[in-house]
Amino acid sequence: MEPKDTAGKENMGTKRKNLTFLRPRLYMLERRKTDTLVESGASGDHSGTLRRSQSDRTEYNQKLQEKMTPQAESAATEAPGSEEEHQMRRMMAKRAKIIRELIQTEKDYLSDLELCIREVVQPLRNRQIDRLDVDSLFSNIESVHQISAKLLSLLEEATADVEPAMQVIGEAFLQIKGPLEDIYKIYCYHHDEAHSVLESYEKEEELKQHLSHCLQSLK
Repeated sequence: MEPKDTAGKENMGTKRKNLTFLRPRLYMLERRKTDTLVESGASGDHSGTLRRSQSDRTEYNQKLQEKMTPQAESAATEAPGSEEEHQMRRMMAKRAKIIRELIQTEKDYLSDLELCIREVVQPLRNRQIDRLDVDSLFSNIESVHQISAKLLSLLEEATADVEPAMQVIGEAFLQIKGPLEDIYKIYCYHHDEAHSVLESYEKEEELKQHLSHCLQSLK
């Protein structure tokens, strides 16, 4: 009897050990089932949320495209005008620069004429040197100076207190066209003769000294 009782006790102990060993595993198994159900439910909700998110995004993109399309068309329409306006501003800036340079050139030219008349022509005339023909040497330089001063005055008048786009300088040249041509015809006609006269004067020491003295004052 004792061996049987001992065997029964051993079997009971083994069963208890097995139950003790299985309880945590059974608990984990039930936990996994529960988690699976929760995750499935959560996954279902997330899919709905995802579908709503995609739908909202599609609707938003459509509305954004509708709003942007007129602006894009408007920008495409305005682009040529903006480019044309930019080119016009560049042309007007270039035109204003050319006018300023033209006026400055006339000022410099007039200044050179005044210097030549004051320091060379007038002193030679005042000396009344024999064999030195001042008119043949300098022709009508005083008339050139006068017409140049008149042209500069007209140009400055046409550009004073006037916006660059409204400046009309061609009219200044047209007003003085006749006298300008007449005076420069005479000056150009005698240019070669004046050059020949100067070469002949440089061969005479006395005349050459007078000319050199006047030219030194220009430096």
